[in-house]
Amino acid sequence: MKESIVASRYAKSLLGLAKEKGLLEEVSKDMLLLTQVTKSSAQFSRILKSPVVSHDKKKAILNALFKGKVGQLTTAFFDLLARKGREGYLPQIALEFDKQYKHLKGIQEAEVVSVTALNNEQKEKVKHLVNKISGKTSIELIEKIDRSLLGGFVLTVDDFQIDQSVKSKINSLKNKFKDNPYIAKY
Repeated sequence: MKESIVASRYAKSLLGLAKEKGLLEEVSKDMLLLTQVTKSSAQFSRILKSPVVSHDKKKAILNALFKGKVGQLTTAFFDLLARKGREGYLPQIALEFDKQYKHLKGIQEAEVVSVTALNNEQKEKVKHLVNKISGKTSIELIEKIDRSLLGGFVLTVDDFQIDQSVKSKINSLKNKFKDNPYIAKY
């Protein structure tokens, strides 16, 4: 089965159970912690996916890393995945859980890339634009800096992108000048 399908199903089950038990916020924080650990340690991800490392050893590593830092439901979830040999899916499950959690809470995630950090007024304008695009009022803005844009910004909301960067406009002009009808083509 595809990794994304497996991750989606486990995330959906965990989300439903957490909601039912009133632990949705706690489990969400636990999944964010797991994502942070995964991003900060490539070795951790490799160990989880390794067929050479036993499931018991992976379970012990998870317990050592997260004991006292995550809730009882999350610990039980880790144990379940280790028993079923699915601990390698944990990083993807955590990402999918966050995605489903935000959908449930009506939070729209948007990424804005600019040359410099945005000030508060610019952030509000971007959030207003995201609100018009998505219709959601709760917006989580992820800011990134890319000096190669030269100016302007690139806004990504789900599969929709607005590229108002100077770099993009220069590239567009370059392409227009390539097709100059006044220059003879040999």
